[in-house]
Amino acid sequence: MYHASRTGSIEVIAGVMFSGKSEELIRRVRRALIARRRVQAFKSHLDDRYGGITRISSHTGVEIEAGPVDTSAAIFRLVRPDTEVVAIDEAQFLDPGIVAVATSLAERGVRVLLAGTDTDFRGEPFGRMGELMAIAEQVEKLQAICVVCGDVACRNQRLINGRPARWDSPTIMVGGSETYEARCRRCHRVPRQDEDQTRIL
Repeated sequence: MYHASRTGSIEVIAGVMFSGKSEELIRRVRRALIARRRVQAFKSHLDDRYGGITRISSHTGVEIEAGPVDTSAAIFRLVRPDTEVVAIDEAQFLDPGIVAVATSLAERGVRVLLAGTDTDFRGEPFGRMGELMAIAEQVEKLQAICVVCGDVACRNQRLINGRPARWDSPTIMVGGSETYEARCRRCHRVPRQDEDQTRIL
């Protein structure tokens, strides 16, 4: 079913961890529900923190129900014909097909909301977030506060046993405040294999 009377759109909420991305996604979903829109929410099955895999939860405890998916194609299959708003959390974990899925849904009149971390622990583009931001009608990039110096944080600092994870660590590693910190560019550390770990903050 195409929503011929409505123009679809793509909205991306991006930024570092602890910047309030999931909370902003939930806020937009709740406003859509107040407006009596038919909404479906999804999240990557990899994220089992806080409310588990069946809820989108913020670090502050705000949450909504969501369907866990392991592929972008699953989202396309599960969206009902009468759905007007589709919300997707942790979009960085989804496969490259998420770009086509978001585009197809928007073209049939659906408002597509996507939230995700736009850079990985190395500070490099994460998944297809860059492409999603490029094709979106609206992009909101949120920032956190650097836990080291108090400046604006733009990087995700991964910690293993209290020390910065090395460059060659796996890209995907789900975790919360015990594993990640928000840091500014200056305080962000990702040691290379040949660096002396004892000299890294």
